[in-house]
Amino acid sequence: MTGRRNDELQALLQPTVVGLGYELWGVEFLRQGRRSVLRVFIDSPDGITVEDCATVSRQLSALLDVEDPIAGEYTLEVSSPGMDRVLFTAEQFARYVGEEVSVRLLRPLQGRRKFKGPLLSANSDELVLVQDGQELRLPMDAIDKAQLVPRFDDSGQDSPDLE
Repeated sequence: MTGRRNDELQALLQPTVVGLGYELWGVEFLRQGRRSVLRVFIDSPDGITVEDCATVSRQLSALLDVEDPIAGEYTLEVSSPGMDRVLFTAEQFARYVGEEVSVRLLRPLQGRRKFKGPLLSANSDELVLVQDGQELRLPMDAIDKAQLVPRFDDSGQDSPDLE
């Protein structure tokens, strides 16, 4: 889920984001040819606005210019985690026990890399979800990417209990 580079970037960016009054939800550094992307997800109990993202982006840009932790060119993107939020930590998984999650593993387990189902539990070692009526135990260190599957009520509006 998180590589060494992402962990280092998270540690660098965390104090600035928290100092601005937001939660640093997660960091993704993606190499995309000659131009890479540093994606920073922020959250707040009141939600995230475009202005929030712009404020955090300005502060992080200044920090990254001074610290220069990434060689080469990259684009900084600051956004909310959204309804289909990527889950980075065991604590984040634990917040969403009972919700449906989609998980992609680094390597196949039982001949598959992709799983989707209700999350039963999560801790630092594994998460347990139900797929096709069976409980599956997925090692946390085998997860490549995991995210919530958004739920909608019958009207097509966001489900109020999603958060």
